[in-house]
Amino acid sequence: MRATDALRHGVGALGVASIGLGLWLVAAGSDPLGVLVWLTGALVLHDGIIAPLVLAVGLLIAGRRLRGPLRRALLVSGSLVLITLPLLLRPGAPPNPSALPLPYTRNLVIVLVAVAAVTAGGVLVRRRRRRRVDTS
Repeated sequence: MRATDALRHGVGALGVASIGLGLWLVAAGSDPLGVLVWLTGALVLHDGIIAPLVLAVGLLIAGRRLRGPLRRALLVSGSLVLITLPLLLRPGAPPNPSALPLPYTRNLVIVLVAVAAVTAGGVLVRRRRRRRVDTS
């Protein structure tokens, strides 16, 4: 057996053990139906909304000259939104006022504007460098 095969089998066994542990924890938990509903919702959200949206955006920017910076900006922005989304969608006031003391919506908008500004600045710097190279 080659070392890569041993590694692959070891990682596979670790994955199967993790699945078994997860199933055991769900079965031993107090609300396995709630977990099933959550997993189904996550699957529908990912396969029904997020993946088609990412593919559509990818098709829209595929032929563009600035697709590299656009992809990077969209990747960073999408990650930030996904990380912040649970805080933005949480209904009502938190039970502990110090748990969510910041205005997350405003802060997310500020960070997204900063990502757009850095991306635009990078594009402008790249254009100026190309113009200097072309004129010299």
